[in-house]
Amino acid sequence: MPMPTLVKTSAAVTAAALTGSLVTRPGSLWYRSLAKPRWQPPPAAFPIVWTTLYGLLAVASARVLDHAAGPARARFTRTLGVNLALNAGWPLVFFGARAPRAALAESALLTASTMSLLSRAWRVDRAAAAAVAPYAAWTTFATALTASIAARNRGR
Repeated sequence: MPMPTLVKTSAAVTAAALTGSLVTRPGSLWYRSLAKPRWQPPPAAFPIVWTTLYGLLAVASARVLDHAAGPARARFTRTLGVNLALNAGWPLVFFGARAPRAALAESALLTASTMSLLSRAWRVDRAAAAAVAPYAAWTTFATALTASIAARNRGR
């Protein structure tokens, strides 16, 4: 894989990660006061999982972009851009705006976008798609978790 593509996808993924991390506050009084399901992972799991997923996404995206051409490359690039914007947006809505119900809608869009990204990767490079699959699974799980938190905290 040519290094410039990996540098670009890594920069884009890092920008999304940093944007979201600026407002993510699992230790805040507001977040700690929310009712959460027992099946929620401990806060320490999130940075480990997300760092791994972001690394996989950067490498997988670089592989797809290096193997795709023409319209397929352009569609994947647009889908990745939308996905990263949605990824960065979830913490802004959930933690920044303190709006679990709106974050649920945003999370559902993120999951749909991730499934589209997975599908586009599958058509170009199946190894890359395999690397995107854990991200798709996690965003699906995150949507379920957000739904549970939103339902348990209807008045917030």
